[in-house]
Amino acid sequence: MAFSIRLSKEEKELAESYAKLHSMSLGEAFKRALFEKIEDEYDTTVGEEAYREYLESGKKSRPIEELWEELKL
Repeated sequence: MAFSIRLSKEEKELAESYAKLHSMSLGEAFKRALFEKIEDEYDTTVGEEAYREYLESGKKSRPIEELWEELKL
């Protein structure tokens, strides 16, 4: 699949500089950036959901020292 985007001169220069710095094509730089952004947002959403479930469970955390003591570490 191919697509095009419009960039200002400054945006294009920045993107080209980034791609060159990382020894990749401009297309590869945009592709990586897109999928990294998608992955970051997915990870954030999953983490927020897990934290919400933890809070709703009523469980309480405790200091790590208590666990170490319990495990005789």
